Amino acid sequence: MTLRNRFDRMGADIKAKATSRAAWVLPKESSSFAPPDTWTNKDNDVTPPERRTWTAFTILGYWFSDALNMQRWEAPASVIILGLTWREAILSQTLGMIIVSIPMVFNGAIGANLHVPYPVAARSSFGFHFAKFAVIVRLVTALFWHSIQSYSGSFALTNCISAIWPSYLDIPNHIPKGIGITTQQMVSHLLFWSIQFPILMIPPHKLRWLFVFKAIIVIASSIGVAAGMVKYASSSGDIWDQEPTVHGSQRAWLIMTAMMSSAGGWATMATNIPDFTRYMKGTKGQYWQALFLPVICTFLAVMSIIATSAGKVVYGQYIWDPTVLASKWTGPKGRTARFFVGFSWAVAQIGTNVGANVVTAANDLTSLCPKYFNIRRGAIIVTIIGGWVMQPWKIIRSASSLLTFMSGLAIFLAPVAAVLASDYWLVKRRKIDVPGLYDPHGRYKYWHGVNWRAVVTFAVSLGPNLPGLANSVNHRSVGLTGGIVHLWDVNYLYGLFVAVFVYVSLSLLFPPKETFVAELISGDVCVGTVDAESELIDDVSGDGSVDTSLEKKRVDVEGEKF
Repeated sequence: MTLRNRFDRMGADIKAKATSRAAWVLPKESSSFAPPDTWTNKDNDVTPPERRTWTAFTILGYWFSDALNMQRWEAPASVIILGLTWREAILSQTLGMIIVSIPMVFNGAIGANLHVPYPVAARSSFGFHFAKFAVIVRLVTALFWHSIQSYSGSFALTNCISAIWPSYLDIPNHIPKGIGITTQQMVSHLLFWSIQFPILMIPPHKLRWLFVFKAIIVIASSIGVAAGMVKYASSSGDIWDQEPTVHGSQRAWLIMTAMMSSAGGWATMATNIPDFTRYMKGTKGQYWQALFLPVICTFLAVMSIIATSAGKVVYGQYIWDPTVLASKWTGPKGRTARFFVGFSWAVAQIGTNVGANVVTAANDLTSLCPKYFNIRRGAIIVTIIGGWVMQPWKIIRSASSLLTFMSGLAIFLAPVAAVLASDYWLVKRRKIDVPGLYDPHGRYKYWHGVNWRAVVTFAVSLGPNLPGLANSVNHRSVGLTGGIVHLWDVNYLYGLFVAVFVYVSLSLLFPPKETFVAELISGDVCVGTVDAESELIDDVSGDGSVDTSLEKKRVDVEGEKF
């Protein structure tokens, strides 16, 4: 009877949500900092001490989970196809990761020190309301990549199923060709999405086990595939003897393009890394990202090149897609290996989706609409939109210009990451009023909630890159030549450094004095001691100057915590 009552309640709840928007409203939660008239929820609040469980080893596991995916395995192919060699492929991958690690580490420190999510941290630099624009830019990118990663995972699952039941590949197709997907592929996508769904419901601070499991299984699979193909071919292939087909300045600019593509692929994480480092126990462990990310991606690139080169000896062609390579293995041993490889890449795609896309987008929705979304609801909406509404099979099968455009979305994220980091490190000098980040009428309201310095910086950083983006998507229509094309070849670097220079310069010439504090005002000061701290919430005098005595009182209350 209890189970029946539970289903009855679920049915009634679904019916209510389908007929009334009011049924979607979450119970109003009290916040340590947000004013009573501001809707918020605990997922936006400062991470409580009991949830700060991440260490440097968790960060290592996280990057193994995030960086080891099918897209990273296939990345060297895009470089070699351009006319470069395996040397340039590895070089561009490594240097690209080093470039994107710079803003990632600087922004990671924000989460580790303040223990707030990215949407909240952005209010310090963009203003309380303009920060929503920065959040939307990141949300759109995360949705696209979640869609692609989910559909790619379905091909890995196909390997698992066909290894056990080969007739699975013979399922007759009843879907029109114009849709862009077959019946068998749709079944695989549905199964993968259904398996992935409950894992997306796990709270971020409890994901350590997933990171460790994925790291072990994908590393073992990558080494096993490379070693197995070399043994089977009795050779590592001829890819090592290839010479570049482009030379001179063209070769140099292509290397830069490959580096930007590599860095741009992680532009989302370089921006929203506080969503994860907010769970750090200490403040120093997150700095290891600068080493972890380049090493992991270089390792995967080397394994990919070895396996693909040896695969040409056996199959007569370079096969960069690991699921296609595994699909050619037959016989008892071959089918066993195919299952293991398919399983490892399915886990890889789920881990990347959880770490890089779903938690990211769910945090964004929680920030934009806290009245209706918490992280769990946000994850549900994100995976439904990414998995089905966006129809990833059409994204994958569309012209390569669409994928080029998606990679080019990094130019929108470069100024966001740069403003976030330069504001914290160079303008505010790590002295942030954390409670003030939750008050729309407080210290970080700037001008009607908008920091005009961030607006100007975004425009100056993005504007010159837009013609290059249009040209890369459709060269025939745009047909750019000359220096503006080469500016696009260094698009992410340009976006980063120009944004830092412009934002810092504007902040020095027109300092936002009302946002400055003498010392860091920690969010921990109000955790469990709201009553003791209530007198310290309003610490700005009528003329907008800093009341240092109240700041000192707030810091003193925290005592040895900081």
